[in-house]
Amino acid sequence: MVDKSTVLVFLLVLCGGESELDTKITSSEKATEWGDTDLPRTGSCQPAPSCQKCILSHPSCAWCKQLNFTASGEAEARRCARREELLARGCPEQELEEPRGHQEVLQDKPLSQGDRGEGATQLAPQRIRVTLRPGEPQKFRVRFLRAAGYPVDLYYLMDLSYSMKDDLERVRQLGHALLVRLQEVTHSVRIGFGSFVDKTVLPFVSTVPSKLHHPCPSRLERCQPPFSFHHVLSLTGDAQAFEREVGRQNVSGNLDSPEGGFDAILQAALCQDYPSVGQIAQALTAANIQPIFAVTSPTLPVYQELSQLIPKSAVGELSEDSGNVVQLIMDAYDSLSSTVTLEHSSLPPGANISFESHCRGSEKREGEAGDRGQCSNIRVNQTVDFWVTLQVTQCLPEPHLLRLWALGFSEELTVELHTLCDCNCSDTQPHAPHCSDGQGDLQCGICSCAPGRLGQLCECSEAELSSPDLESGCRAPNGTGPLCSGKGRCQCGRCSCNGQSSGRLCECDDASCERHEGILCGGFGHCQCGVCHCHTNRTGRACECSENVDGCVSPEGGFCSGHGHCRCNRCQCQDGYYGALCDQCLGCKSPCEQYRDCAECAAFGTGPLAANCSVACADVNVTLALVPNLDDGWCKERTLDSQLFFFLVENVAGGVTLRVRPHEKGADHTRAIILGCIGGIVAVGLGLVLAYRLSVEIYDRREYSRFEKEKQQLSWKQDSNPLYKSAITTTINPRFQGTNAPGPSL
Repeated sequence: MVDKSTVLVFLLVLCGGESELDTKITSSEKATEWGDTDLPRTGSCQPAPSCQKCILSHPSCAWCKQLNFTASGEAEARRCARREELLARGCPEQELEEPRGHQEVLQDKPLSQGDRGEGATQLAPQRIRVTLRPGEPQKFRVRFLRAAGYPVDLYYLMDLSYSMKDDLERVRQLGHALLVRLQEVTHSVRIGFGSFVDKTVLPFVSTVPSKLHHPCPSRLERCQPPFSFHHVLSLTGDAQAFEREVGRQNVSGNLDSPEGGFDAILQAALCQDYPSVGQIAQALTAANIQPIFAVTSPTLPVYQELSQLIPKSAVGELSEDSGNVVQLIMDAYDSLSSTVTLEHSSLPPGANISFESHCRGSEKREGEAGDRGQCSNIRVNQTVDFWVTLQVTQCLPEPHLLRLWALGFSEELTVELHTLCDCNCSDTQPHAPHCSDGQGDLQCGICSCAPGRLGQLCECSEAELSSPDLESGCRAPNGTGPLCSGKGRCQCGRCSCNGQSSGRLCECDDASCERHEGILCGGFGHCQCGVCHCHTNRTGRACECSENVDGCVSPEGGFCSGHGHCRCNRCQCQDGYYGALCDQCLGCKSPCEQYRDCAECAAFGTGPLAANCSVACADVNVTLALVPNLDDGWCKERTLDSQLFFFLVENVAGGVTLRVRPHEKGADHTRAIILGCIGGIVAVGLGLVLAYRLSVEIYDRREYSRFEKEKQQLSWKQDSNPLYKSAITTTINPRFQGTNAPGPSL
């Protein structure tokens, strides 16, 4: 008997009726070449010689295009800095060049609800333009609505090896039942049919001619030669055509292996053979096909692991006679259509993408970023959101079209991806008067000198560089030391400083200021000649202190609870005090301990301060209060005569007020309660002992009475011993001379 391991593959497409499954992909998209220049990435904005290089160096960089913005000796590269620093140095807001990425929705048809079928809109928006500045991410939202009645194309791919002989008749009756069940969820259904046996080449099957010609066990059976894949019926809504074509099929030999099924899947999608699992997954994704593997129990674990490698695939256990095929397909259809997986096409070099799925009550993946978006258990007419983040690290030479789509659905979102890699300076002037009367072009506030001209304003020629008079302007008054302090170069009699140096002779280092938490001037000011110039409301050598004092104000008023002073919006506590507001101290008494004696002497005239209560407690105001409920803020104390009382310490302007609540007087039953408890315990113990002795006495009397009764019932002769037993052994002494004398008995 042949060991049967059945594999059926149903290829499911939610295609909107726009394309047939048996349409093959015969061409690929043309590859696009991209630039390969990586942009420098540093931890913060650094000076740059031009506006273009400035905005590409770091996403936090801005450029000041104001004329004459840089000071004497300062390099034009100092125009590139963080926005806050440029504003603090006097650059007007309107002279800042700080291009930012942006996005624009080009097409956004509203999502459809209800049973719209083929005309439903499930993915929005449909087209969007995103402009990215390198290093700066852009985030946009994609919405998906699971519509009811979406069209379905089902291609039934069947194994026709000999082990499927008893299943073939069942499949012949499948067409009508399957269409009826699918029409319950959608009005547009098409079904197709294909078959496979095995790849008829070594090493997958035996190539003996007689075996290939008639591979079935019996010569009397109708049996066709093995084949890799046959396309039998294109997608159609005619159930009778499905039953008719399936009825014409015959089984082949039982020579199948997993390679035969994989080959058939790939041929159904691309007319290509010899596939790997990776090729199958890629081809099914590109063709928008969702495979459903129906397998019997022996091969179920293998295909469950395979399904994890193929996106949007399902696996079901097939009964021995394929009787549960319709229900298996319906269950898999519901599982696949209720799972939304957002995929994307290939990205250009230097670009990356991430997704955050917001599933709204279904199986959530809130805030979880990854290379795809996914939500499961989506109900009909339920909307889910995917937040897509795009970022590039280099400029693209031309726009790139990026496609996003939900696996298994034909709709897609097209993203026009542009990069922002240059400044949009409106002050560009060729031969500008500002550049030494036309000796250069003005762009973004700096001069680009004509050939042979040098200087920030193109004020001198190359022939003048060797003039001693010009070099004297770049040296110290005594004529000693290197040109421009060795931190710049001499141009046209003036120093052009390098990097963070400034001053007429580049004598200042604008990177040597104090740092706070590793940041120059704490990030709250700019460094000029070794000194931090802080922003408004900031102070300190590194601008580390805020002039705000809100963090030092105590709840009752005043600063730092009166036990410290405010510095950098933080309390600096006196010795012995600690806490954010210096409201705690080491070795200090608690309020209850501190005011206990005053409360007792003022309210009851007792305690250690009773003799001079008015003097010792002059700053304390004591009032008696009857409060029905006491909270945790009340202090519980006891007087000298063991009376309980409660008091509350209230700090008010001008002193301390104590609200004293005497304990309600009444009989003190503490001693009686204690004695009563002890007496009760003793009484219970004595009772238990007496009960035990009484039970023992009763038991003994009963036993004695029974003994007496049994004694009276016994009767025997007074001369016989009731314990006597007759002898059981007799011994004869052979030496005994008597003729009839018996021997001793035992």
